[in-house]
Amino acid sequence: MSIDAVVFDLGQVLVRWDPFGPFVGRMDREAVEAFFADVDFPSFNHRQDAGRPWAQARAEVRARFPQHSRALDVYVDHFADALPGPVPGSERLVRDLVAAGVRTLGLTNWSAETFHLAEPAAPAIGLLEDVLVSGAVGMAKPDERIFRLLIERFGLTPQTTVFVDDAPKNVDAAARLGLQAVLFTSAEELRHELVARGVPLPRT
Repeated sequence: MSIDAVVFDLGQVLVRWDPFGPFVGRMDREAVEAFFADVDFPSFNHRQDAGRPWAQARAEVRARFPQHSRALDVYVDHFADALPGPVPGSERLVRDLVAAGVRTLGLTNWSAETFHLAEPAAPAIGLLEDVLVSGAVGMAKPDERIFRLLIERFGLTPQTTVFVDDAPKNVDAAARLGLQAVLFTSAEELRHELVARGVPLPRT
């Protein structure tokens, strides 16, 4: 069956993300690393992706880790600096998919309160037909419910939809629901993978 849709993760697929970016020139690296370690930043960030408001996160940090209140404020207030630009080659790939008549969509783990900063950092996001934002729906990858919502909301046929993500656990979750799941390593490798699956794309 021919591919009729490609669903992109955003962070590290279309747009680069560097959580240390907001702190450059504002806080010492050692203090930032202590903040990330104490709050268990991967888990902390996942709760934001799943819909926790930043006001609630700030209140929790003030209560449990008051020494890190400033660090969290810097991160949120300067979040645009966590997005240093597009992933090389990804915008060209999105444009080529659109030109080929393939639907392009996004499924991202992202706070609804900072998502507006994504497209200015990576204009390819604005070329997508639509994006399902985890923070807006209160669930995040690899929760299989968000993949079911993706399929239902956009009327996708899993067998003819390619899902692309840089996190193996998210790729595995998509594959369990029948999507053609691809682990992202680079835009060029993804282009080769899509061509191998029959998508009519020009080779670069």
